Amino acid sequence: MNIQGVNDTTRLMALVGMLVSPVLYAETDWLSVTVDNDMFVGNDSGYTNGLFVSWFDTEENKNQPAPSIFVRPLLWSLSEQKIEGAVNAFTIGQTMMTPQDITIENPTDDDLPYAGLLMFNNTYLAINEHYADKISTTLGLVGPSSGAKATQKWVHKLIDADDPKGWDTQLKDELVFQFTRGRIRRSWVSESGHIDLLTSGEASLGTLSSSVSGGVMVRYGRDLIRSYATPLFGSSRTSNPVAIEGGWYLYAGLNVGYIFNQIFADGNTFRDSRSIDYEHTQISMSAGMAYSWQDLSITLVINDSNLIENDKEQLQELTRYGTLTIAWRY
Repeated sequence: MNIQGVNDTTRLMALVGMLVSPVLYAETDWLSVTVDNDMFVGNDSGYTNGLFVSWFDTEENKNQPAPSIFVRPLLWSLSEQKIEGAVNAFTIGQTMMTPQDITIENPTDDDLPYAGLLMFNNTYLAINEHYADKISTTLGLVGPSSGAKATQKWVHKLIDADDPKGWDTQLKDELVFQFTRGRIRRSWVSESGHIDLLTSGEASLGTLSSSVSGGVMVRYGRDLIRSYATPLFGSSRTSNPVAIEGGWYLYAGLNVGYIFNQIFADGNTFRDSRSIDYEHTQISMSAGMAYSWQDLSITLVINDSNLIENDKEQLQELTRYGTLTIAWRY
């Protein structure tokens, strides 16, 4: 086991934590842990793993949370009208991509590159009765310094899985960023209030990825109005859509988008590296359930973003994964 690599990753995560701790020390009242893993759908390639820890400052505090310095470049896009609620979320996470066969030391050039990302995200939601707005900033580091190699090798050693041998071919170190603007609307509600239809749109720009997308989501459950804004957290990997304070629901969503660039497939922005061709138009679906108690919420989701036929088998696994989120008030 590469103990030194694991220790380096731990120190790197601790450094990120110290850099953002002055922000996180604000009045946070919810905490969540989100785990993405393709083992939920029986694979071990493509988007193979992600771990995210998030802190939430909500309208339950005495003063409605205000946008932080990280999202100020996007404040101009928000309406100046009075909002009914707000949420400020801060996330630290690590993700990794691997090719289809992780037992090969030198994967073929047309296979998905090894890549790791260590990231920090701040997402601000401005919530009204029928719609909610999102502004989000992600800052990160791609490459060996992300610690993804050590993390995956340690986990695979722990669970006695195949040793990933090709990490020496991963993307090179690069600082990355992404700005995101989104809106979700509660477009239709049944007379009983137990079914609703959510419509959303989102645009992002950055070296991490740039895209535009639109989607619909149908939910069935209880106390839906309190949680309709939470799907906006999904694309920033802050958490799954969650239920709140005794609410629950089942849901299914469909999203259509166009990806202009994504570093995990395009490779490093300013340096030569491995890369692959891919279908820029994306049709994705998700289905899951969310259940909450007074101070606890659990969500389980299956995601598949490769509904368009593609002759590259490894791209069929790029964003097919399951996600588990546990959130609690403290």
